[in-house]
Amino acid sequence: MTTVILLRHGRTTANTGGVLAGWSPGVELDETGQAQVAAVGQRLAPVPLAAVVSSPLDRCRQTAGAVLDGRELELRTDDRLGEARYGDWTGRPLKELVKEPLWKVVQQHPSAAVFPGPEGEGLAQTQARAVAAVREWNARLGPDAVWLACSHGDVIKAVLADALGLHLDAFQRIVVDPASISVVSYTETRPFVVRVNDTGGDVAPLIPPKRRPRRRRGRDSDAVVGGGAGAAVS
Repeated sequence: MTTVILLRHGRTTANTGGVLAGWSPGVELDETGQAQVAAVGQRLAPVPLAAVVSSPLDRCRQTAGAVLDGRELELRTDDRLGEARYGDWTGRPLKELVKEPLWKVVQQHPSAAVFPGPEGEGLAQTQARAVAAVREWNARLGPDAVWLACSHGDVIKAVLADALGLHLDAFQRIVVDPASISVVSYTETRPFVVRVNDTGGDVAPLIPPKRRPRRRRGRDSDAVVGGGAGAAVS
């Protein structure tokens, strides 16, 4: 079997600022994100990797670089692992986007969601290109390879949904935090999902937060488009 480690980039200023970065240039890791990727690089150091393949965006290249530290491997990039193309939503605050009619489609029927503007794509397209990339790299690297793909929250969720045999409309049920790893082993007949959203941390993020002022009904079940900033860091 071929095993792929799906690594989401570390936290960025766009994540904490509540902005949907998409393919915006110059979005880099913040201080916490840099610490996150240094830690995941150390965690993965004992794992022999056949290749490290990254989204071409800066935040993923920075993250993948931490994994490459000390390895005799070159960073490879693949546009198909790049962020979903959010079109006219790119660079806009999430607090504005939740008011758009399309937000409900992204939440409830993402397979039908197509982002507006000439640069926008459908989430089904995002999934198709990302899954094709993973499977092509699997074939290129061979059945015994363990390799790493560094990508983005919605992209990794879409790949995991495919591996789990879920319809894309269920992919918002999957959580992929910054600098988390998810692991899928592909066999001749089916993939096996070995890990999801593994951050190697303690159980503190599982403790319910203090009660907050009452929010609009239903908003707590919304997924954050783009993946969000992860659990609060003390």
